[in-house]
Amino acid sequence: MDSKLKWKIFLLFFLFIIGMLVIVFIANYDKLAARFAFSGTEADLAEEDIITANEEGLSDFLKDETFFDRDASSGFQSLEGQNSLYDLLVTSVEKDLRIKIVDVLGEPVSGQAFYVTLQGEGMDAKEASGVVYKDLDQDGIIYIGGLQAGEYYVSLNQEDASVSNSRIRVAVRDKVEYTVINDISYLIRSEEEVDPTVEDTEEKGAISEADTTQITTPFLSETTEFGIDVSKWNKEIDWQKVKETGVKYAIIRCGYRGSSSGYLIEDPYFQKNIKGATEAGIKVGLYFFTQAVSEVEAVEEASMAVALCDQYKLDYPIFIDSEGAGGNGRADYIDKETRTAACKAFCETISNSGYAAGVYASKNWLLQNLTASELEGYAVWLAEYKAEATYSGDYHMWQYTSDGAIDGIEGRVDLNVSYLVSE
Repeated sequence: MDSKLKWKIFLLFFLFIIGMLVIVFIANYDKLAARFAFSGTEADLAEEDIITANEEGLSDFLKDETFFDRDASSGFQSLEGQNSLYDLLVTSVEKDLRIKIVDVLGEPVSGQAFYVTLQGEGMDAKEASGVVYKDLDQDGIIYIGGLQAGEYYVSLNQEDASVSNSRIRVAVRDKVEYTVINDISYLIRSEEEVDPTVEDTEEKGAISEADTTQITTPFLSETTEFGIDVSKWNKEIDWQKVKETGVKYAIIRCGYRGSSSGYLIEDPYFQKNIKGATEAGIKVGLYFFTQAVSEVEAVEEASMAVALCDQYKLDYPIFIDSEGAGGNGRADYIDKETRTAACKAFCETISNSGYAAGVYASKNWLLQNLTASELEGYAVWLAEYKAEATYSGDYHMWQYTSDGAIDGIEGRVDLNVSYLVSE
């Protein structure tokens, strides 16, 4: 190959590389601008005027981060009078404001010293000029609790530069609405981010209520459907073998609320289980282990379940699993009325999203810790480990043992019979 040809090849290759770099730069221009193009003037902020979002009106888990809903009363707000590098995602669930600072790609802006000034009709005369709330952990998320319902104005600033002098109007809700929170994904954690030994402490109350008559083999009949329920504790599952044993459906745990922290945590085997069961032709439903201590938290849990199953077809309901967490769970000692209200809020949120909803509990839990009459209209999944169920109330599914054996699953597995009509 002569030198001229080599030079032409080299030149073409060089031009190709330059062209590719130009394309990459153009495709990522907005993101680069959001990171490097910010400019502004120094803002004066007196330390005594700072009120953090972690001082009042928060349960422990909200002291770290919170969630947001683009479709709520205030929704996604653009700040006027600035270069559109930052926007606010603001929502109110119940007497609060949840504020997320996002870049042009909709991602939370972390590592920046943001603060917001809040003004509104619910403030007293001393606060008329506005109250400042600071993003102390610089995660781009600010929660303000304990507010009165009404209209407020929020303005965003940054300690080392003025972001915007304009305000946006938001509405603080007086009462929680049972609607799915679309941006709940910002609150969901993986088990890698927590300590599962103190967070995942669910205990089956039905085990202590069991007797020696319980059946531990598949319950097959022409008038009911035989199924199982699974979670990370069942580990790897051969779903094709499960299908061949006669299993018609599987209720899969999608997640749980941490018993200690209150974080929303995805079951690490959820995605693998729902994909495997669906591909094997097994009908699916979901359950979520609750540690909600309020209706607001129950709406969060329902929103997480809906978000996780969005791409799948469910044949069975989404259940809230209401039972104890070893005596040290954050919801172990709430009163019957509060627990029932939380379960109802979960079910109503699920139902309003277009899915069937239900409640899982043992016989004694249903009798002592819930008011079943308040949950009429939703499926009841009874856990009672005896040869025959003795619960006198209405129920639609029966978990009759946690000591079953199914080909394709190592170790013990929960066995169920369903009286629901599932096409």
